[in-house]
Amino acid sequence: MNKDDRLYAFIVAHTSRSRSTIRRIGIHKRWLKIAPVVAFLLLCAAAYGLVGVYREGVHLRVERENERLRVENDVQRQKLERLKDRVDAIEDASRRLAEISGVTGDGAADVRGAGGPSVPMDEIAIAAVEERASQLEAQLKNYEQALREKAIPSIWPVAGETTDGFGGRSNPFGGSSLEFHPGQDIRAERGTAVVAAATGTVLSVGWQNGYGQMVEIDHGGGLTTRYAHLSKIEVAAGQQIARGDLVGRVGSTGRSTGPHLHYEVRIGGEAVNPRAYLPGQADAAAESDAKPRE
Repeated sequence: MNKDDRLYAFIVAHTSRSRSTIRRIGIHKRWLKIAPVVAFLLLCAAAYGLVGVYREGVHLRVERENERLRVENDVQRQKLERLKDRVDAIEDASRRLAEISGVTGDGAADVRGAGGPSVPMDEIAIAAVEERASQLEAQLKNYEQALREKAIPSIWPVAGETTDGFGGRSNPFGGSSLEFHPGQDIRAERGTAVVAAATGTVLSVGWQNGYGQMVEIDHGGGLTTRYAHLSKIEVAAGQQIARGDLVGRVGSTGRSTGPHLHYEVRIGGEAVNPRAYLPGQADAAAESDAKPRE
């Protein structure tokens, strides 16, 4: 009798209370050995499929993120291009303002050093620069309007030789001490006419410590000019004055070593370098022939 290599499983299927049917199912041992291998292969295939689906999902997410970043970069690039156009327009307006006012440079522009860490231009930085550009545009409009009204100092207040300038200097009365000089000194003969550098309102007249006899003119927008060491004052406080009108005469009153005009330009009460508002020396010589309006 041959050895039976099959395994038998008996299943009793109840059809009623009185009868039952017995069925015998035979499974060869060889299939039992193959079944784990087949199950393992199926499991590997399923795992590979899941990994593929996961990778595809990751790829899609990366693609969507890259697309989002590309769109954001395009938007930022467009903003930067528009910002550059605005800055260029501001620079053009500044040059036009300088040409109108008669203020010229002293030659080719100096090459300025630049450096520092690299900071990416994110949305906050772009917004800040745009806000600053808007402020500069508004200021330029105000300056252009003021210039049209001749309220920007743009002529020499007196014809003469420039001596001590804005910034640090040695004590003119001797010694080794240093001091800050807030204006531009212009040497001229005593009694030489001093004129207003711009249209405005006389803010104050009279004696000021260190300045001697002084006239201060308000040109609006926080811009003022001072004319000091005068021998004579020709205007009164509150008087409306036009650019080129006579305000006083050169003298040596106050803290002074000799006849000259001490000329200041102030913005918001802070002294700034008057040379930025003074035309070239050739223009000053030409103005010396012009009679001031008295």
